[in-house]
Parts: sequence; C-alpha cells; structure tokens
Amino acid sequence: MDEQTQIQVPEEIKDSPATAGARWYVVHTYSGHENKVAAALKQRIESEHLEEKILEVLVPTQEKIEIRGGKKATVKEKIFPGYILVRMVLDDTSWLAVRTTQGVTAFIGMSQKPTPISEAEVKSIVTFMTQGAQPTFKQIFSDGDTVKIIDGPFAEFIGKVDSVDKEKGKVRVLVSIFGRETPVELDFLQVAKL
Repeated sequence: MDEQTQIQVPEEIKDSPATAGARWYVVHTYSGHENKVAAALKQRIESEHLEEKILEVLVPTQEKIEIRGGKKATVKEKIFPGYILVRMVLDDTSWLAVRTTQGVTAFIGMSQKPTPISEAEVKSIVTFMTQGAQPTFKQIFSDGDTVKIIDGPFAEFIGKVDSVDKEKGKVRVLVSIFGRETPVELDFLQVAKL
C-alpha cells in the first residue's frame, strides 16, 4: 500500500457544501500498523460510501538513507510513528467509522472530542514530506565504537570512532599508523561496526 494513502474523491464532492466543514484530525494507531490502518480505513470508506465525509487519509513519511550490509538503501520512514492524519467532516457516522476501524486506538484531542489541526500544520507536514526533507543518513555509529575500515586506502585497519557527522554521512576514525593515533575521515559505507 502506498505510504501516502489518498482517497479519490470527485471534484464535485470535494467542493460541495457537505464537505465545506472538513478538517484534519490526528488518529492514534498501533505503532507499525499505520499503513494497514490507512488501507482498512480507505476500504471502509469505499464500502460504506463515506467519500463525502472522509476525504483523505495520510501517513506522513520521509525518505531516509540507511546503511545495510555496507550498501546505501533509501527507505521511507514514518514521521509520526503510531499516527495518521484524516481529513473529514466530523459527525457521529464519520467518527464511528474511523474510531472502530481495526488498529485505531483513539482520536487525539480533549476528552471525548477530537481536536482538529490547522491547514497550515498539514501544509507544513506535506511540504516536509515532499520538498523540504532531504534524505539523511540514519546514524548507526557512536563515539567510541570500534570499527573496521572496509574500503579505501586504509582497508582492513581497525579503529575507534572519534566523531560522527550524521548529515554528511561521514565518520572520523582514529587508526594506529606507525604507532600513532591518526584521524581519518570516512564515508559511512567505508566502515563496519565490530
């Protein structure tokens, strides 16, 4: 299922007076089940013909670069694990449809009343997801870690991590060369944790 689930709503419904009161709400789900909940909710909307009440379901994600087995892998990581955003006209029917969808634990808000979030907040999240978020490395090294250099002129050397630059995907390793500790700056791909 697509990380960003959107329901195809005809333009005449989107702009109808019935959907004029649609707001965005934050829905709490079981962590790790966001996509399943979004898919189940989408299916429920279609089967119960709630397209005029529940307009969009969004699982906010961001691309990250992880190092797995010495290779770069781009993965989509959830920005808010355990939460999805739902744009809907809140009434008893839509509330019940969302609230009783398998995997949904609650709406976010005061006591029993869900609190909507602003359009500006949603736009900021969508901008972060699409344009503003540059892939970053998921840090797997910490200061003091013992690592083996696996690529480059210092391949096979063992050293200790001195510092980590998560944004650039670089690590500074202290290696013993001719009996002296020498700092060497390397890419995350050039070292492996021991």
